[in-house]
Amino acid sequence: MIPVPGAAPIASAGAMNMIAALLEQRAGQQIAANRTWRIETALKPILRARGLASLDELVAQLISARTGELADLVVDALLNQETSFFRDTAVLDMVADAAEAMQAEAGHRRLRIWSAGCSTGQEPLSLAILFSERGMPDPEIVATDVSPAALARARSGRFSQFEIQRGLPVRRMMTWFDSVNADWVAKPELVRKLQFRQHNLTLDPAPAGVFDIILCRNVMLYFSPAVRRKVFDTLSSAMRPGGLLALGAGETVIGQTEHFTPCERYRGFYRGVDAPASVRAAG
Repeated sequence: MIPVPGAAPIASAGAMNMIAALLEQRAGQQIAANRTWRIETALKPILRARGLASLDELVAQLISARTGELADLVVDALLNQETSFFRDTAVLDMVADAAEAMQAEAGHRRLRIWSAGCSTGQEPLSLAILFSERGMPDPEIVATDVSPAALARARSGRFSQFEIQRGLPVRRMMTWFDSVNADWVAKPELVRKLQFRQHNLTLDPAPAGVFDIILCRNVMLYFSPAVRRKVFDTLSSAMRPGGLLALGAGETVIGQTEHFTPCERYRGFYRGVDAPASVRAAG
């Protein structure tokens, strides 16, 4: 069968189900029945590159493959990597406010922040910019994602004109990035503020140590309730007692876990049990 340029890949229900199952097995993410079109759209580049006419042919190659390289490519293509600089600015400002209060209480101890599901790095880079602009001591920022391709881009600090303009005013662009051909590259001193690591929230233990603030925004949306509970357990195991958790606007801990409770002082955030004074209600 010869692929027709621009035509939608032909796919059986079995092929769609197997690919969806592969994504859930490797990354814990589910694709809703009304969004299976994402599978065909996301995998078209792989089909073209391999000269395949359908998702069934792709599945056949997945079954016969001797290594996991093709499966890695498929899963990586299906992951939702939507992100931007200073996404939900008010949330990041509140992270900085909380970090200032925590630093005052912690004294000389360096704060630790975990950006989980960091995609191509815009969130942790935004945090590093914000802390520097406020004149705060640099916290240790650990940024993780399941996708090796996304992390490679994050480590490079290289972004297109479109990506750089999403959330960055000209002043910040010129201060923190250099124009290189048609792209913008983060200055080395900015990238050095971050530690990028590959990490699977649904399978791996949390990064070593404990964190004062964890951001895991717009990640839980794609997990089943059982996987969500497991991920909350992982986040809780990595949080300093009384630390703060930031989720996406459409996410909540309510009915999902007993490890976190809504924080009165920082609305929209969640605190671990036994919160210190810096994150208790302002009274």
